[in-house]
Amino acid sequence: MIVAIGTDIVALERIRKIIESDARDRFLERTFTAPELEYAFSKTDPVPSLAVRFAAKEAFQKCWLETHAWTDVWVEFVGVKPQLRFASALQDVMLERGWVTHLSLSHEREHATAMVVLEEIITKAF
Repeated sequence: MIVAIGTDIVALERIRKIIESDARDRFLERTFTAPELEYAFSKTDPVPSLAVRFAAKEAFQKCWLETHAWTDVWVEFVGVKPQLRFASALQDVMLERGWVTHLSLSHEREHATAMVVLEEIITKAF
């Protein structure tokens, strides 16, 4: 059963301006995990990777009832499939409620977008 759906779109130029500003280090440190930064900065242009991860974090927040730190949610790839991962406190709630997330990411020349589906896994006893 679907619990919530969240979506977000980010202008790449917005992220580019931040990482070219004096706020760069603070933004990157507060928003992304070390592996996310390592992945993004391994690319010729890190902005699309940063923007799509930012959109994923925003999309998840739209599904979640309480606020949390930006780095409590991050994107990892399992093969070619992106998945959200969570800090232990969030992960514990997810497990307790039987919730899982599904993530879709996309970016193009000017924008990055993410969609998160929060689903409750219902197990039937036979």
